[in-house]
Amino acid sequence: MAEDKITAKVQMGILKPASEIFEAIVRPDLMTRYFISGSTGKMESGKTLTWTWKDYEGEHDIKVGKIEKDKVVSFEWSGSGVNCVVVITLEQKGDNKTVVKITESDWLADYKGANQCMGQVEGWTHFLLCMKAYLEYGIDLRIGGVIK
Repeated sequence: MAEDKITAKVQMGILKPASEIFEAIVRPDLMTRYFISGSTGKMESGKTLTWTWKDYEGEHDIKVGKIEKDKVVSFEWSGSGVNCVVVITLEQKGDNKTVVKITESDWLADYKGANQCMGQVEGWTHFLLCMKAYLEYGIDLRIGGVIK
């Protein structure tokens, strides 16, 4: 990482095997239970998808990069208003625990870039909390999460 760029980093342990978490990330029928409202397809290397959020009335195109089954999912998008690369890594820790790490980069190391990066840290933390609630307890935390 260059000194003139900044990166968002978050991580969380989830009490599920990496294989279940991987499927919850790449399959839209599962991801819609905790993160997005819709997707134009399954995440596969080289595909470009559109993700939608009804609660935020938004959509973003996702250019899927590296996919390594049960280990890595990466994609490019402009979720913060700047084209960035997101890398989600899964580290299996025993039979029923996985550490999920997410990085998103790069923003300029200035005031605007710092604000964009912090917004994404908040968003990816929310993603991890919602994923954990769904996978471990079957709860969709997004229901009622945005009140207008």
